[in-house]
Amino acid sequence: MFMETILSIFLGIGLAASVGFRVFLPLFALSLAAYFNVWELNESWEWIGSTTAVITLGIATLVEIVAYYIPIVDNALDTIAIPLATIAGTAVMVSTVADLSPVITWALAIIAGGGTAAAVKSSAGVTRAGSTVSTAGFGNPIVSTIETGSSIVMSIVSIFLPILAILFVLFIFYIIYKIYKKIRPSSS
Repeated sequence: MFMETILSIFLGIGLAASVGFRVFLPLFALSLAAYFNVWELNESWEWIGSTTAVITLGIATLVEIVAYYIPIVDNALDTIAIPLATIAGTAVMVSTVADLSPVITWALAIIAGGGTAAAVKSSAGVTRAGSTVSTAGFGNPIVSTIETGSSIVMSIVSIFLPILAILFVLFIFYIIYKIYKKIRPSSS
């Protein structure tokens, strides 16, 4: 019971980090995992494993991935993606956490799920803005491909190896920290 709860928290945090790269892809992965009974969701979130949810999230995932390859649209998406990622990160955390009281579940979801997704999405947005400025947008498809690939890998690892996923999340935060330290103006 305890280990199942810990794994469900690791799954939620891993998927929340994945949401920071692509909002719909981890939701689609979670939907597929629930549909094929790979992962059991909370009772009130079982609808994510329905055929309708799988199809809807699959289409949303494809549209989002393609949209990030369209110049100007990619940067426009980044402006709305941070709040969407925060909401989606919270949702994946709530849907996966097992055997905790609603108060603890929602607190974890908002802080760990929404916070992780927002932090990753914010750094990804900064990366895309830097790419747009430094390459006149020509480097953005490379950034988009890396983000999509990262989201796919994080989603798969989160579902099948949640312990490894939490280590990946810590590594991502370490990279974000190093980048922040590098670009932050010195106080001297």
